Amino acid sequence: MDLSGKSILVTGGTGSFGKMFIKRVLQYDVKKVIVFSRDELKQYEMAQEFTDTRIRFFIGDVRDKDRLYRAFDGVDIVIHAAAMKHVEACEYNPFEAVKTNINGAQNIIEAAIDRGVNRVIALSTDKACSPINLYGATKLASDKLFVAANSYVGDKDTKFAVVRYGNVVGSRGSVVPFFKKIRHTGTIPITDERMTRFWITLEHGVQFVLDSLDRMHGGEIFVPKIPSMKVTDLAKAVAPECKIEVVGIRPGEKLHEAMITEDDARRTLEYDTYYVIQPEFAWWKVENGNGGRTLADGFGYVSNVNDEWLSVKDLQVLMEDKEFINK
Repeated sequence: MDLSGKSILVTGGTGSFGKMFIKRVLQYDVKKVIVFSRDELKQYEMAQEFTDTRIRFFIGDVRDKDRLYRAFDGVDIVIHAAAMKHVEACEYNPFEAVKTNINGAQNIIEAAIDRGVNRVIALSTDKACSPINLYGATKLASDKLFVAANSYVGDKDTKFAVVRYGNVVGSRGSVVPFFKKIRHTGTIPITDERMTRFWITLEHGVQFVLDSLDRMHGGEIFVPKIPSMKVTDLAKAVAPECKIEVVGIRPGEKLHEAMITEDDARRTLEYDTYYVIQPEFAWWKVENGNGGRTLADGFGYVSNVNDEWLSVKDLQVLMEDKEFINK
């Protein structure tokens, strides 16, 4: 997508994804990039690192619709990355998660339509697929809201889509920095030796969002084809000198994550490097899926039956990359 002259706003813009995304889009001839978040310290610190005059910093919360209306004035593209993401925090503070992840999503939608934003992409998670914890349930509800939002844009040119992917290697809050932090103890805690997860780098995640902006018709859930990794191999890659201690699965945790269920697969199209879960609405045009292949009955995109895997060496190479976060 040609970003020349565009005004782009990123909610949760001081997070790992937001910072990497903003770094990338500043390479284009954009008009301005707005960092929308509620943490003034993180904004202050980011302003020391990003000195480009096209950046604007807006203090605000997605729960505050009035503030979103002001922030969205003149904005062409919104990337919605703000969310309560910590599984245990969401379980302990359930309605706070609802207010941010669900009510906040609806506020984004209404402000985008009323302010004439052209395209909105909401970031989702594999935990939104057949969720067993509140975080995943709120993100599933958010995904549903963004897909359905295309039903009531009226004569506005606003389009909404969702990008769903797995754990981000090296992002704040991921297990990699945690393992690095505690490896001096000589022991790495693993909840279950059978556990697998989908993994994506920040760079891949950012590029996939940019590609999805270009591809979207409105209503899609885009899912990249990304590798899986055994959590035991992850521990060996990060702290090969440590012993592994099995501590048991935590509340709300799965052995394996899914990004496309068997039921979703019936309306999913496959492309060379990604999948598209199509919306089940009358306004969706069949030709929007040109080039996509239907999936076999019983297909499910689940981390333990993936075709692509990260080895211990693969992750160690990633961790040596200069762009790797939290090195």
